Amino acid sequence: MNAPSRDAFFDRLPDEVEIENAEQLRKIVASQINDVGGAGLSLALDDGKVETVTLTPALAASLLEVLRLVSSGRGFRMIPVEAELTTQQAADLLNVSRPYLVKLIENGEIPFTRTGRHRRIRANDLFSYRDKRDATRSSALEKLARTDAEQGLI
Repeated sequence: MNAPSRDAFFDRLPDEVEIENAEQLRKIVASQINDVGGAGLSLALDDGKVETVTLTPALAASLLEVLRLVSSGRGFRMIPVEAELTTQQAADLLNVSRPYLVKLIENGEIPFTRTGRHRRIRANDLFSYRDKRDATRSSALEKLARTDAEQGLI
């Protein structure tokens, strides 16, 4: 078996050892979650001492989400909400073409700034647009499903 890679999962998928490790750790963290959603963990340090760490609910949920992705064999990329993205990075996150994204920002649907002649989009603005788009899609699908049900099509 290959030696474990130290590279992050930006441009690769986890290998079998990483998948197994992530699943094992996911089960441990999940079993330690308390009533409010936080988790208490005891970690054995190299010098034999045991350090207790209490994860807040947000940290526990975030860690579990990362572990779920890795244990299912999927890669991921972490993007700080204040990051500035290129149009290609933003298009990739929305799963649209770069020319389509450029039309969206030029039409004022997503705020952007210019760095020289290059457009930059704040991740937070992109996530807001995505959430709004997804809510609109969900609403339209619910309306279609209601119409189908009323007409006896489903």
